[in-house]
Amino acid sequence: MSAQCEITGRRAAGAAMGVFERYLSLWVALCIVAGIAVGQLFPPVVDLLSRLEVANVNLVVAVLIWVMIYPMMVNVDFAALRHIGDRPKGLVITVTINWLIKPFTMAGLGVLFFEVVFRDLVDPADAREYIAGMILLGAAPCTAMVFVWSQLTRGDPTYTLVQVSLNDVIMVFAFAPIVAFLLGVTDVVVPWSTLLLSVGLYVVIPLAAGYLTRRVLLAGGTDESVGAFTARLKPYTVIGLLATVVLLFAFQGERILAQPLVILLIAVPLLVQTYGMFALAYAWARAWRVPFPIAAPAALIGTSNFFELAVAVAISLFGLNSGAALATVVGVLVEVPVMLSLVAFANRTRGWFDQAVPAEVSPPAPESAAVPASHRDG
Repeated sequence: MSAQCEITGRRAAGAAMGVFERYLSLWVALCIVAGIAVGQLFPPVVDLLSRLEVANVNLVVAVLIWVMIYPMMVNVDFAALRHIGDRPKGLVITVTINWLIKPFTMAGLGVLFFEVVFRDLVDPADAREYIAGMILLGAAPCTAMVFVWSQLTRGDPTYTLVQVSLNDVIMVFAFAPIVAFLLGVTDVVVPWSTLLLSVGLYVVIPLAAGYLTRRVLLAGGTDESVGAFTARLKPYTVIGLLATVVLLFAFQGERILAQPLVILLIAVPLLVQTYGMFALAYAWARAWRVPFPIAAPAALIGTSNFFELAVAVAISLFGLNSGAALATVVGVLVEVPVMLSLVAFANRTRGWFDQAVPAEVSPPAPESAAVPASHRDG
């Protein structure tokens, strides 16, 4: 395993959870309240912002999403893919859960709850949009916050980096076809041109820009230059996420005030999905006798979501005031407390797994490891 990949993995998985990450759900909840208030107090301003669109892409939201996604992509190290065969069992679990199971179970749960269980509580048109938002969440695996979950469970840092890099490559090619297929199955019509434009804007271009930025930083310094660069961008990523939530709920205010229980209704299938995917991946890893430093991040990356991408695509496809956009933001609201509960469970059940770490697996990153500031999403 190369020294460069080793250093990058340790630095990535050493990301401790800061105040912003630990209380993300609180900040999102406060921004929800602020957004609803803005929508009620300044409707002309909100209307003006909603009309700043080009090819169904809201320019204000596009800038905010780019501010969130770009620093994450800078931290993706494609050199890690050379070590894709070092831990094949963990990667098989990750890829299977993320791309062959998770999107489809999320679509199934969305249909079950909003077309059967909650059928009398929501309008059918709104229900289809909520299902669409959940599909977008299910098809977008976590690319950055998983580093935090890995560190909190003392997962193998380099293996976690390989997981993320592989998922990003697969996402470029698989996200659009899976989303288009599942939306079609659930009777949601989406133009391919808009979907492909969204993937290009929010996956391909940021990933390419991150790769080029990383190459420039490494050419002029060391791997620590990447961490220093993303650290300088962290305040802007925080502002981008919270401003996006405020803007979304400024548009969603009327809908939420008319149906205050809608957030709870959306959260229910998301919770079932999250705990179910973790249970499946964790049990699979135990049955395969995967060592805990690999089993824990493998299960967690199959559970967490790349909610920034889901939010961006939902807005592009369905609009700022759509039920799909609302569903993706509810995903942000529930993710951190749920994932922290799963981290706690994994740590309590560490004894279920082999504690003898194979020689090729890196030891846990030291507590003093540098923190890559941009690792904060889903």
